[in-house]
Amino acid sequence: MLGALGIGVTTSIAGCLGEFGDDGAEGEDDDEHPFADRVIDHPGGESIPFTDDQHCAVCNMRPTGYARWQSQLAHENGEGAVFDTPGCLFAYYAAPPVESPVSDAWTTNFGTTELIDATDAHFVLVTDEDDVDNEPMGLNPRPFAAREDAVAYLDEWDAEALTEEDIIELAAVDREIARIYRGRRVPDEP
Repeated sequence: MLGALGIGVTTSIAGCLGEFGDDGAEGEDDDEHPFADRVIDHPGGESIPFTDDQHCAVCNMRPTGYARWQSQLAHENGEGAVFDTPGCLFAYYAAPPVESPVSDAWTTNFGTTELIDATDAHFVLVTDEDDVDNEPMGLNPRPFAAREDAVAYLDEWDAEALTEEDIIELAAVDREIARIYRGRRVPDEP
């Protein structure tokens, strides 16, 4: 029984890190966007509850297991996605499978379980993997509702490691930034 549990945990971790196959399901059309099959209905305007039947659009993990990290967004056309981490939010935001613009986004304020408006949030771009301490999916940016809280967070770091230039807003996230957090999970431009 312990052996089966160990194999399941190892498979789950390796799958999250992208170690098996090519990130796509067996027999999946190579032209299909890798996040397309996990797009959900999302009316926007306000966040939706996270439920056990939802899966992260990027890594397929369940966001309900990561209340201190979860995020979500909505497109203008009524579709959207949920994420277990802000790093996965970045990957989707930089390369969405839906052509409709993003209307709303939410992420968890760092160190809490409070959802904040991700379109107004300030993200500290933590890039040193040695600073990761049991975070889901590895490295993640740190979201803060207030810029002054993001700046205060920088005080915890070596002055040369992170500066105020490492604080960005969601609108600045592109494929290059998203790849810091989700590497090869971010699809190339078509």
